Amino acid sequence: MVTSDDTQVQIHPLLISNQPHHTQKFFPVYSPATSTRLYNFSSASIADVDVAIASAQVAYPAWKALPPAWKRDIFLRAADLLHQRRDNLVDVMREETGAPKSWAEINVNLAVEIVRDVAGRLASLAGNIPTTSDPGTSALVFKEPYGVVLAISPWNAPYILATRSILYPLAAGNTVILKGPEFSPLCVSKLVSCLYDAGLPEGVLNLLVHRREDAAVVTKHIIEHPAIKKINFTGSTNVGRAIAELAGRNLKPVLLELGGKAPAIVWEDADLELAAKECATGAFMNAGQICMSTEKIIVHANVLESFHEEFKKAVAAFFSLDTDTPVLINANAVAVNQNLLSDAVSKGATVIFGSLGQATGASIRPVVLSGVTKQMDIFYKESFGPTVSIVTAKSEEEALELANDTEYGLTAAIFTTDLRRALRMCKEIDSGAVHINGMTVHDETSLPHGGKLSVP
Repeated sequence: MVTSDDTQVQIHPLLISNQPHHTQKFFPVYSPATSTRLYNFSSASIADVDVAIASAQVAYPAWKALPPAWKRDIFLRAADLLHQRRDNLVDVMREETGAPKSWAEINVNLAVEIVRDVAGRLASLAGNIPTTSDPGTSALVFKEPYGVVLAISPWNAPYILATRSILYPLAAGNTVILKGPEFSPLCVSKLVSCLYDAGLPEGVLNLLVHRREDAAVVTKHIIEHPAIKKINFTGSTNVGRAIAELAGRNLKPVLLELGGKAPAIVWEDADLELAAKECATGAFMNAGQICMSTEKIIVHANVLESFHEEFKKAVAAFFSLDTDTPVLINANAVAVNQNLLSDAVSKGATVIFGSLGQATGASIRPVVLSGVTKQMDIFYKESFGPTVSIVTAKSEEEALELANDTEYGLTAAIFTTDLRRALRMCKEIDSGAVHINGMTVHDETSLPHGGKLSVP
């Protein structure tokens, strides 16, 4: 443990070449629930970045050549360690992000599943032998890793999203620079440590975190570095756009998973009790701070009032399981939600659950709006908080138009007892995933995870 002279607060290091890496600068990490400083975390400089990248470059040839069975065994040991350290990992995530225990447990459990699933798929990596135009010649197609990959993961699901961002490139033979979130750096540090302790070779995975004010300079330097061959980013659309532009100027491939404005369509023949329960869970799990959170519920006009009543009961029941006010990552996130709510109410929306102004620090009570229209900011803007909007539709065409009227097409849901209608509407919704009679928040290792981005 290292302590700073001025604060006597623990400073956690970066992790480079499988060793703690201490830096000249650090930044404080606060609990959003209590506003108290938890500890300080080392902040990467340009020089620290170059050390990490050099380490990954040196490790790449040997890691690329390591037999799949050896990689598999490392990953399986890492999964076991994640499982064994589950309680500590849950506690750290709750401290850093203010997440409820249930969401932290989901994060650790799914991270373990991802690691085990990837380990099991390693032997399936293969090329192919295509038919050529000349029958006297043959061709072999090999799948080769890129080299050093940059993975940038966010704070809201720190174990799931960091694991996903690093495990797949590692399995393919790449080495990885993980740029962790400044709000939950110890979570990703704990994750990386499990891989180190499982036997991951030196330099194959390196963890960098930095102060928020250094983000633009450090990120630009990493992306422009000639050793970085691909970028994987999960986070906000605005930051993703900047990263994509920078990657494009440097002719580097980039994989982006950005925001969400997930719609749920509740049709007139739906099981309203089921729909209400699933929409409440989808909207308010982790205080709505999930990219797949249900943000817009499109209800058939014929059952609007009945759904209102069922939904209010479902939301009350959901929050009766945890009497604490939902905690967002910081006070700015609360302000975003309050501004969206105030704008909607000023333009005619009605509050049917909760009330405006119930916020303290990083905490805000859940609010449900009805009568939301396209003239309101909340119709389009992702709230990323415990607020959800109800919109009315009278026809399939109108419901689909409302569902698709967004630049975010990550996930969606349809509630109906008519399977033919459900499948018909699924095909018309521009979304990476559509759930029938289930909430928009769903993630498992055997299914692809992706979406569509429509640019006006």
